[in-house]
Amino acid sequence: MSDANEQEQKRPLTLARTGGRLELRKSVEMGQVRQSFSHGRSKTVTVEVRKKRTIGPALEPGRAEASPVVVLDQVSTRPTTQESARPPVTFPRALTAEEKAGRVRAVHDARKADEEARRRAALAEADRRRQEEEQAAEEARRRAEEEARRKAEEEDRRRRAEEEARQRSEQEAQRRKDEESRREVAERAGKAAAAKVAALAAAGKVSVSLEEEEEGPATAPRRGARPEAKKPVVPARREETRRRTGKITVTRALVDDEGERMRSLASVRRARERERQRLHQGEQEQVKVVREVVVPETITVQELANRMAERGADVIKALMRMGVMATINQTIDADTAELVVSEFGHRLRRVSEADVEMGLRGEEDLPQTLEPRAPVVTVMGHVDHGKTSLLDALRETDVAAGEAGGITQHIGAYRVSLKSGKQITFIDTPGHQAFTAMRARGANVTDIVVLVVAADDGIMEQTVEAIRHAKAAQAPIIVAINKIDKADARPERVRQELLQHEIVVEQLGGEVLDVEVSALEKTNLDRLEEAILLQAELLDLVANPKRPAEGAVLEAKLERGRGAVATVLIQRGTLRVGDIFVAGSEWGRVRALVDDRGQNQQEAGPSTPIEVLGLNGTPLAGDDFVVAENESRARDIADFRQRRRRNAVAASGTRGTLEQMFSQIAAGVAKELPVVVKSDVQGSLEAIVGSLEKLSTDEVSVRVLHSAVGGINESDVILAKATAAVIIGFNVRANPQARDLARRDGVEIRYYSIIYDLIEDMRGALSGLLGNASIRDVFSITKVGKVAGCMVTEGAVRRGAKVRLLRDNVVVHEGTLKTLKRFKDEVREVNQGYECGMAFENYQDIQMGDIIECFEVEEVARSL
Repeated sequence: MSDANEQEQKRPLTLARTGGRLELRKSVEMGQVRQSFSHGRSKTVTVEVRKKRTIGPALEPGRAEASPVVVLDQVSTRPTTQESARPPVTFPRALTAEEKAGRVRAVHDARKADEEARRRAALAEADRRRQEEEQAAEEARRRAEEEARRKAEEEDRRRRAEEEARQRSEQEAQRRKDEESRREVAERAGKAAAAKVAALAAAGKVSVSLEEEEEGPATAPRRGARPEAKKPVVPARREETRRRTGKITVTRALVDDEGERMRSLASVRRARERERQRLHQGEQEQVKVVREVVVPETITVQELANRMAERGADVIKALMRMGVMATINQTIDADTAELVVSEFGHRLRRVSEADVEMGLRGEEDLPQTLEPRAPVVTVMGHVDHGKTSLLDALRETDVAAGEAGGITQHIGAYRVSLKSGKQITFIDTPGHQAFTAMRARGANVTDIVVLVVAADDGIMEQTVEAIRHAKAAQAPIIVAINKIDKADARPERVRQELLQHEIVVEQLGGEVLDVEVSALEKTNLDRLEEAILLQAELLDLVANPKRPAEGAVLEAKLERGRGAVATVLIQRGTLRVGDIFVAGSEWGRVRALVDDRGQNQQEAGPSTPIEVLGLNGTPLAGDDFVVAENESRARDIADFRQRRRRNAVAASGTRGTLEQMFSQIAAGVAKELPVVVKSDVQGSLEAIVGSLEKLSTDEVSVRVLHSAVGGINESDVILAKATAAVIIGFNVRANPQARDLARRDGVEIRYYSIIYDLIEDMRGALSGLLGNASIRDVFSITKVGKVAGCMVTEGAVRRGAKVRLLRDNVVVHEGTLKTLKRFKDEVREVNQGYECGMAFENYQDIQMGDIIECFEVEEVARSL
């Protein structure tokens, strides 16, 4: 039967006529389709569809079976009942668009199902692997925890076993000690009992036979003994001990009829413990430690106690015995501290606060460690003699073009590399008379001084001062006669004038080198460089670069975004980024090194001018610059120097003695002009303060309330308002908050960029001037007279003030201001920059272009 089915299945498909129609031997899928025709006709046809066999790759396990591809090979129509008489006709038909789209969708669905099956299989595999990994990790963690727990238990058991063994050994040792002590007590008791029995026997009270002595005391009374006498109770065996039975009473304790009293075990243990403590204290007896106590000029009681390692209460008691009543925080002098230290048996070493600076500069360099270095040359001379222009010609730069007013107001340091490969460090100093300290500072740190003298001008005031600074510093001088390109240049006159100051040049038979140069035409610059190098060779300039850096601060300033910046000339050693240093009363860590060209450097050797960033404050120009070994040492030195500077300022600001106060009262108190000075660099600030102090006279004086480097801030304005002071800003400006505060409070802020203008304005302010006004026009008013239309150019004009009328800088009238108007209103005061009208009392001769000076006269009665 099965063979017949297999043959039936393998038989190919053929058409056969059954009942008058063609049919497939194998069953097919059939369906009814209704067709529509024109004129409303329609008929129903039967559609037969068979599956097409497809041969493809075998399906993968787990992949869904693709849906069969349906191919519509032919369509056969089966007649309805009305057309049953007609034979069925089959004809091929093309596939429609819907059928094709259906086939495409079927293929797409099959592929999509296949991809979905694969994705699900991959996700299932990933989940399975992740679960296996988690299980493995959990198993490893569990095994690790079990292993750690097992090791901890073993360690605990081992530790407990060791502790038990130690306790057993201690208990065994204690037991042995107790047995020995009991044995000793028993032996002593037996000896005492034997001695007592022997004493009684000798007295005739008790008789003991030899056998009883050997075996033990008799327990029964001896024959012939007196019945009234009581026999002492003696233990059966002498070497055994027994405790007393029954209650202890006073009678039993005194009579001691039952034998010698024995010590308890607790008493024995206490005695043994006391003996052990006594022996231990004898071995560990504290020996007095004698310390070396460092005592400064003043010290607190607490600090002294800490340095002696003594109790503070003991130190206070010692002071009270000396008659000094001091608390724990009170300061005592060095002499009192010395007595206290001697009483406690310590050694004293008295030091001064200045000892903190000892050893800061290190030891002197050995000759074998010295190496040649570049010469440091300071360019000095009178103002406008061409010092900066000469230096620009050497550096092939144009520094003078950026100077305000055409003069140098800062100290600069530059390094020039020559064609021969050698280098020269130049220090440019200002030539104005106010910068005396700068010129002195430049002469002190230099090796060679180049004295620049203009050939058309000759020796001037600051030239003589530069010569004095160079001689004081014992530095060799090279004379550079500049501006020889001018028509009226006379170099010979310069050489003759130098003779008056004991400077003899080579042409006149001396040893001082002189070179005629022209900074504008760049003439003989090579000869000047050769002269500098020749003088440097004669000096044999050497330094040790392999040591901590030391130098001098040439200039210091405060910049936005960079903080305090100091221009330092390294004199010996090498300065590196990250070094900790002390600069005067400030300290810091080197954050960056910038050369004169604006390039960052990692280190700077001897004779190198460098800008140092990283200061915690602005040092003073001329301060020493030393690298410290650590931060704590640098901080201590800076704190000491700050305290010393504050004490000096406080001492200089005192009112003086009573005699000085009486003399001031008798002479009249001098008027003061309080000012607050802010500058861009420390050198300019120093020069401005010095110049202002020189302007003071017996009647009026300048009082500098505050001077610092940096911009004008709110604190400066508040100080100026509280003291009615004027704020002077030299090459700095006020921030917006300070400007608003000054405008609101009426604080005057004056800005300057040239030191000439600053000094002249301050001299004018000290002259008692309230304001200046220039007459722009003159008006004639009926019944009033002539009225001057003025513009206030400086200060303020007040009604009722005294006035001077100047014509061509000559005073033509001095009187009183009668009228001060602003437009049509009478006002009390007109400030700078505003127009006003003024009329004088009893004076009408006023002209356009005249200058009006207003001032006040105060009369102060003297009183004691």
